[in-house]
Amino acid sequence: MSSHPSFDTCRLPVEDSTVPFWHQDLHELHDHRTTEDLPASSDVVVIGAGYAGISTVYHLVKGEASGNNLSVTILEARGVCSGATGRNGGHLRPDMYTPMTKLIDRAGPELALEVPEFEIAHLYAIKSLVEKENIDCDFTLARSIDVWCNEEAALKAKEMFDILRSRNLEYMKDVFFVLGKDAEGISGVKGVKACASFTAGTLWPYKFILHLTKLTLETGLVNLQTHTPVTSVTRQSSGGFVVTTPRGTTITRKVVYANNAYVSGLLPQYSQAIVPCKGLCTHISVPEGTRGPFLNNSYIVREEDKTISYLVPRADGSIVVGEANSRYRPFLETWYKNVDDSVLIEEISNYYDGYMQRLFHGWENSCAQVDKIWTGIMGYSWDSQPHVGAVPGEDDQYILAGFNGHGMPVVFLSALGVAKMVRDGIQFEDTGVPKVFQTTVERLENAKKDLSGGDILAMNG
Repeated sequence: MSSHPSFDTCRLPVEDSTVPFWHQDLHELHDHRTTEDLPASSDVVVIGAGYAGISTVYHLVKGEASGNNLSVTILEARGVCSGATGRNGGHLRPDMYTPMTKLIDRAGPELALEVPEFEIAHLYAIKSLVEKENIDCDFTLARSIDVWCNEEAALKAKEMFDILRSRNLEYMKDVFFVLGKDAEGISGVKGVKACASFTAGTLWPYKFILHLTKLTLETGLVNLQTHTPVTSVTRQSSGGFVVTTPRGTTITRKVVYANNAYVSGLLPQYSQAIVPCKGLCTHISVPEGTRGPFLNNSYIVREEDKTISYLVPRADGSIVVGEANSRYRPFLETWYKNVDDSVLIEEISNYYDGYMQRLFHGWENSCAQVDKIWTGIMGYSWDSQPHVGAVPGEDDQYILAGFNGHGMPVVFLSALGVAKMVRDGIQFEDTGVPKVFQTTVERLENAKKDLSGGDILAMNG
């Protein structure tokens, strides 16, 4: 048995987490508390100050869903953007085709098509937001390249591409696929059998979220309370909710659960539907005064043994790369339902040493080396889709969680949909969020019936 805290024994984020590259210069608001004590009450309490929580608040008080002057309290267990958002790869990358054939089989082509179109819309929504609000977060819009080094996997990828292209999907016009000898030259990755490219973005996630946090606080409508974990939410008979923390209680009319991997600690009906899964990420640099070969594309690299990694090049010549979950997936206690991001995953703690030299042409003599390594806790859903919308059977409670390590091209506009539901009481169908994202009794019941772990364990092992 692992001695690390598991989700069964620890339903809140741990202290002393590994420090991600993105946190090298903490923002002045990282540990901010707007008032010394919790506010007595507010219209809305948002639990979680990561991408989902801060985006929801931004929409409510400054963005498209603002206008009712709602007072908002944000309760965060640690510092702002200290969870999965501040620990990811900074990859704003739509998944244009990889999950589509499975989703088409499950939901039909019409509902399945909503997902990539929604993700693509995020690229331009974030681009517009960065420009509008002058957000300094290293945002880029370029190409992302998928590569397959395994011959069998490459042929399956080409088959999938052909199926989707045959459906005359508009978004597939942006996907460029190459099978055969030219793939290696186009991608720059050794031994590649196929590659595909399409438009994607990259950014510094921590800087992005902290800038949005600052904008929301400037409205005077938001009270941020960091290092204030929520231990319970109780409905009052007179209406509204009592939200309890170790620092006291606060009253609210509506609650938004944006605490992703930890959501079932407060909503136990999600205990099978969304579970915490631990991942690992690294930062690779070259010696000061030198640069490795120029990369202007982000990557998803599938090696010969099918180990998968995401890779994001940075303007300074350094690299952010992570995942490799196939290397540790047999050791369930190290990642499945494990919320301890203070401890590395030992099975791959050295995996990215020499990674660029092994895989990328021209990097053999670069002296590139890992200078930062960290872990993060993601919320994986039983059926691979996020849970967004009104909590089933619970008036005035909403959820944005279970993003499967793929939240960057999904969260911002999902948060807009939830903000509109909170402010205007609209139905999920009117939010513009893909219908397969809607959290429902059926999805929760299906997860409870299947104790095998559903897509969570299938994807990771």
